[in-house]
Amino acid sequence: MPKFFTAIALGILLFNLACDDEVFETRPSTGQLEFSKDTVFLDTIFTNIGSSTRTLKVYNRSSNNISIPRVALGRGEASFYRLSVNGSPGKTFENVDIPARDSIYVFIEATVDFDRVTDPLYTDEILFDEGEREQEVKLVTLVQDAVFLFPERNAEGIRETIVLGMNEEGEAIEVEGFYLEGSQVWTDDKPYVIYGFAAVRPGHTLTVSRGARVYFHEGSGLFLETGARLLVNGTRESKVVFQGDRREEFFREIPGQWSGILMKEGSRGHRITHALIKNSVVGLFADAPAGIGGPALRIENAEIYNTSSFGLLARSTDIVASNLVIANNGGASLACVGGGDYRWIHSTFANYWSNGIRNYPAVILSNQQAGGLSPGAMEGQGGLQAYFENCIIEGNQSLEFQLEADPNSEFVFKFSNSLLRFQDPGGFFAGEPLYDFDNELLYLENVFNGEPDFLDLELGDYRIGVDSDARALGDPLVAEEVPFDLLGVDRTHVPDSGAYQHVLVEE
Repeated sequence: MPKFFTAIALGILLFNLACDDEVFETRPSTGQLEFSKDTVFLDTIFTNIGSSTRTLKVYNRSSNNISIPRVALGRGEASFYRLSVNGSPGKTFENVDIPARDSIYVFIEATVDFDRVTDPLYTDEILFDEGEREQEVKLVTLVQDAVFLFPERNAEGIRETIVLGMNEEGEAIEVEGFYLEGSQVWTDDKPYVIYGFAAVRPGHTLTVSRGARVYFHEGSGLFLETGARLLVNGTRESKVVFQGDRREEFFREIPGQWSGILMKEGSRGHRITHALIKNSVVGLFADAPAGIGGPALRIENAEIYNTSSFGLLARSTDIVASNLVIANNGGASLACVGGGDYRWIHSTFANYWSNGIRNYPAVILSNQQAGGLSPGAMEGQGGLQAYFENCIIEGNQSLEFQLEADPNSEFVFKFSNSLLRFQDPGGFFAGEPLYDFDNELLYLENVFNGEPDFLDLELGDYRIGVDSDARALGDPLVAEEVPFDLLGVDRTHVPDSGAYQHVLVEE
């Protein structure tokens, strides 16, 4: 019996081997391959920085197993593109098999040296087979030269670091970073790509000119030391952009890609005009104490989007802002903590965060203790004065502003001519003096829980339509201080609240 079963098993094995030989017998490709796309576009990349991986699918629609004699890049070994075919990396491949009615994947990457190309639009092609049967798929990517700034390594290979401040235990917050040499002016000639924290020394100024693009690698940021200053001089036509260095479409609106812009206590005289700050952990952290000689930060015609925590976190400082939009933040869009002196004019705070649970309202005002970047930051607290004029505070929660007052310190605020979201059906705040909406010393000519009629929340378009309850809500006297909206539209005749005048959108 055992010999009988052994003979049967051997026969089955030999039969299967014979079948396998027949199944995997291949024929030469006839030039009838099909592709998932005829052109593969790789995202814009910086010189000598690798791209993301793109995928091409190659189909054999025939009933025969085929073998492609040759798959190769048109530029050969000199190409800046790289391929992976059936799991094998290279630039030229021979005898690539595809079973009948099946397909294979080709993975494509690129690392381009800008100094070795004559055209920033770098192209190549993947060639399948040769001669009359040759087929091709084009490869296209745009390569940009850039200014790369990063911490140096010492003789032991350890990167240089800087100290951002002290934590609550009095320990130094040390990160990989470097100090810029003296005062600098960044222009729009080339993008700037930052690795680690780029820091401005005391007594020096970083000026970022119109049209400049600043890209930050993961965990990187910009740090203004005590006594340092940041001037961002964008224009309506050429705004300055701060964002992460991932250029792929997938990362276009992903928050938390870089750390943010941090202004240490004692750094004053900052001015940000016509700027876009997006996809960071925190957009701006202003830790400069209120003082004399003008606000620590003046921010005009600016946008802060898609931060994984706070949009603008201000601690015990003084800020004047107009035509400011802060939206889609994992924490508060605006948090003024530890006191300070603030004026927000024609600004829109719209928090429709959808990437998880949001534990904060769009706007927080507090004169209570708050930690900062400096030693002893937890020890003090100061009075608060905050004024919101012709603003919009909206979001996808019922309560979109929060007031935290320490009775032992000044707490002065006023909302006027603003569209505010504050729904309290349970009456939890009834009888609270800070939320007495009939007190005209605190709340004047506002609309509560109205319709903002933002044009497109999914696309982050916070212009308002004709059905917005912010329409014609603004105080004309305040509008005269900021006569044009974020897009340059005159608002002095009948001003709307928020950063934008309404627009008529045809169906």
